[in-house]
Amino acid sequence: MTFTTRPELVGTFGMVASTHWLASASGMAILERGGNAFDAAVAAGFVLQVVEPHLNGPGGEVPILLHSAATDDVAVLAGQGRAPAAATIERFTDLGLSVVPGTGLLAACVPGAFDAWMTLLAEHGTMRVADVLEHAIGYAEHGYPLVPRISAAIGGVADLFRGHWPSSAQVYLRDGVPAPGARFANPDLARTYRRIVAEAQAAGGDRDAEIAAARAAFYRGFVAEAIDAYLADAEVTDTSGRRHGGLLTGADLAAHTTPTEGPTCLDYAGWTVFKTGPWGQGPVFLQQLALLSGFDLTAAGHNSADYIATVTECAKLAFADREAWYGDPAFTDVPLDELLSAAYADQRRALVGDEASLELRPGAVAGREPRLPPLPADAGAGDALGAGEPTVARAGRGPEAGPVDGDTCHVDVADRFGNLVSATPSGGWLQSSPVVPGLGFCLGTRAQMFWLTPGLPNSLEPRKRPRTTLSPSLARGDRGILAFGTPGGDQQDQWTVQFFLAHAHFGADLQAAIDAPTFHTTSFPSSFYPRRAEPGQVVVEARVGAEVVAALRARGHDVVVEGDWSLGRVSAAARDAGGGFLRAAANPRGMQGYAVGR
Repeated sequence: MTFTTRPELVGTFGMVASTHWLASASGMAILERGGNAFDAAVAAGFVLQVVEPHLNGPGGEVPILLHSAATDDVAVLAGQGRAPAAATIERFTDLGLSVVPGTGLLAACVPGAFDAWMTLLAEHGTMRVADVLEHAIGYAEHGYPLVPRISAAIGGVADLFRGHWPSSAQVYLRDGVPAPGARFANPDLARTYRRIVAEAQAAGGDRDAEIAAARAAFYRGFVAEAIDAYLADAEVTDTSGRRHGGLLTGADLAAHTTPTEGPTCLDYAGWTVFKTGPWGQGPVFLQQLALLSGFDLTAAGHNSADYIATVTECAKLAFADREAWYGDPAFTDVPLDELLSAAYADQRRALVGDEASLELRPGAVAGREPRLPPLPADAGAGDALGAGEPTVARAGRGPEAGPVDGDTCHVDVADRFGNLVSATPSGGWLQSSPVVPGLGFCLGTRAQMFWLTPGLPNSLEPRKRPRTTLSPSLARGDRGILAFGTPGGDQQDQWTVQFFLAHAHFGADLQAAIDAPTFHTTSFPSSFYPRRAEPGQVVVEARVGAEVVAALRARGHDVVVEGDWSLGRVSAAARDAGGGFLRAAANPRGMQGYAVGR
């Protein structure tokens, strides 16, 4: 693990790492102007909404983990919007649906991202609304260079836009499909941001009053009114092949707030790792660590066949428990303490054998038997354009082959004061749903993660949070504090586990841990439409080597070999213990993630 594509950045002032260089640069500009890590993360997050519209947008969501130097505490901002009040299983099944469509209007939850960013700014930041929106407004108004994947995404859904989603065509096809590298602007989105700033400034000179006014403009003012008016009459084609309206209303938006929660945590190899609660998939990271703690990974050797097989089999067990037990804890009793207990890990670890497992095997917990969702009949069907997760290579299809699917970005920040942020913005990507006329952005489709089978932990219910895949991470130990994460849907808590093991267990620096060859399994049901599972499949980067691939296949793994640099988009920022150096690194895959700092 000595080879790196770039140096690990080391400094003392501030570090920003994200999935797009313009977001990283914008966050760093805020630090240079005297802002803290929270201000910088908010500014970078809004820029990501502009420059990665195929991966996130204002209609999406953003779970945030933060470490505050003032309190030395870790907290979670649960920026995941809830299902509409009218969203019931019966409402969907009456439409003849067995799964929630992956695109369109039916799958929209309340947009959680804007309020989460404003909550972070209000409770932990120092700057004003105009400051953190300045860079996003500039790029939306004056343009930014389109990375090839955005052009491919627009091209892939151009016929859909022209034939069925005219409001999206007006924004993204003004002069046809924009070419890679073209300068692209979104004037409607710029006007939306500018009006929010104007209404915030009109509230008076108090920073808190400005932030409150910005939130009101989005959730009770002109933004909510535009969404409510559009969904009152709109019906659009979605992945079901039929036209459906939406269930989200202005009243749903008006009721929204962003909870601040305590993290879920586990100790491993001298670190305490912090994740979201089970309304996200974050605890599955911790379950994997609990299982892996009973294996001699050092003896196996990093990225050997033994290592990959062990990590993969532990992932299968942890994700099986995710399917059986995880959901919004306000609606379902999630036995999280038992799932993370050493005794349960010991029991489950005995299931890891030499041969690849092909079954979904959740455990019985606290005297309760697990219950799995039914695999949809069409789960083996091909993905519809605009559905799914963008950073995951499908079997036999590299990430450069054809249009990109759905959703995610990531940003990490560390400042000179000791604050750190890890945030994973997602949803509301341009392929997911039609642009709301006049606003310049579309709604999200996170409700596709609900099951339409009653009685499951993640079954659809009104005002329930879908079990999101978004999974930012923080870790604290004798070596310091680390913020990290990646896009990748169900793969987020596989790629980041491997990053964390390479850094915390094998001693790789942040960049070397990111650059190391990556793999993941798709043995469990996908969180995205059409919810397929591929038992026994392991997707690996070719750099793991032909001998390792052969050894895995000999154990019964269905190995799909993808390009050398095709899986994962991890970024990270860290602060050494004792007020030492700040560090950062970003993923070279995709040619757009960068870390900056000094």
